Amino acid sequence: MTVLGEYALPRDKPVWTSMLVEVLGVLDIEEKSARQALARSAAEGWVVSERVGRRVRWSLTPPGRRLLTEGADRIYAFGREERSWDGRWLMLIVSVPEAKRDLRHRLRTRLTWAGFGSPVAGVWVSPDLSRQREAQQIVTELGLEAQAMSFTAAYGEVGEQETMVARSWDLTELKDRYEDFIDRFTGLRPTGGQAVLRAQTELVHEWRRFPFLDPQLPAELLPAKWSGTKAAELFHHKHVDWRPEAQQYWDDIVSAEEAG
Repeated sequence: MTVLGEYALPRDKPVWTSMLVEVLGVLDIEEKSARQALARSAAEGWVVSERVGRRVRWSLTPPGRRLLTEGADRIYAFGREERSWDGRWLMLIVSVPEAKRDLRHRLRTRLTWAGFGSPVAGVWVSPDLSRQREAQQIVTELGLEAQAMSFTAAYGEVGEQETMVARSWDLTELKDRYEDFIDRFTGLRPTGGQAVLRAQTELVHEWRRFPFLDPQLPAELLPAKWSGTKAAELFHHKHVDWRPEAQQYWDDIVSAEEAG
């Protein structure tokens, strides 16, 4: 999906199986695994195949194009802007009985996805007040609207705000992930179209995880010299720097396939 989003999505043209297998081979993915990945993507409704003579080519379905477009917007915008914060919090209180473990898991997954943290059971917080509508949608779709309450307020005088943040989000693990990203790509200087395409694809593939791991807290709530800031600068710099040659290598493969 990273390959399709980075190279096929902007062109809106079918892609031959042999071409996708070749590009995935550059990423050390064996042909059998590449074909299985295509079959899974088709089964999930993201791509559709078309036979042309003895060959097969693949196109994005409308849901697949929408998924990749939304993903691209989120990936490429992530980390570009620092959010201003007025010190207010959105707090959501919603309780789910212990017996309904599946429902508790779905609630946790969706609220975490939306950037909420939970300092104590049944309480969710976010410094982004615009998340209120999304929280409303989540509890409604899960049938929890009657049990939910929300408040917006500044932190009070009891306890420390830093402690609440530490209990709500594991920033230490996130920092380690950012630093691994920085270590991996800072000194990477690929040469030649194939190497650049590989580096660009791996760069995007690794970066695409962070919008779902990072709650994007305002600077006031983050540790000093937050590694996420440096990682974002590195991603955007490398992506712009490598993009022309990676895209050209993709076009060269397309031309070779069409000529063949």
